[in-house]
Amino acid sequence: MSDGVARDLRLVVGRLARRLRQLHAAENEGDRTSFIELGVLTRLAREGPSSPTKLAAGERVTSQAVTAAVSELVHRGYLRRRPDPDDGRRVLVEVTEAGHAALGAREQAMGDRLAHVVAGLTEADRTRLAAAIPLLEKVADEL
Repeated sequence: MSDGVARDLRLVVGRLARRLRQLHAAENEGDRTSFIELGVLTRLAREGPSSPTKLAAGERVTSQAVTAAVSELVHRGYLRRRPDPDDGRRVLVEVTEAGHAALGAREQAMGDRLAHVVAGLTEADRTRLAAAIPLLEKVADEL
C-alpha cells in the first residue's frame, strides 16, 4: 500500500508544484525572480537573518546558487548583508523592508488564488486538507 501512496503523492505534489509555478509565472510576468531567490527570501523572512552556508543547506542547493541569489536580491534592495555579531569574519543576510513588501505582495496574490479554490471545497474536505498539511510538511522535511 505504501508504494501506491508514495506514487500518488509524488504525482499529485508534482502536478500541484507545476501548477503553482505556472500561476507564479502568469501573475508575475516580467518579474525575473527565480525560485531559488524566492526560496531564500521566504526562508529569511520566516526564520530571520542567516549565513549563506546555512541558507544553502536549508534550501538544499549549492552555496554558489545561494551566493548568486543573495547577490541579485541585495542588488534589488530585497536583502542586505551585515557582519555576524558572533563572528566578525562571517556575514549574515537579512530581509529589508522592500523585500518584506515584495514577498508580501507575491504571497497575497498566490494566497488569494489558493483561498478561492479552498473555499470551493466542502467543509469536510477543508478539514481533511488542513489535517494533511502537517503530514506533507513532515514528508517534505524528510526528503
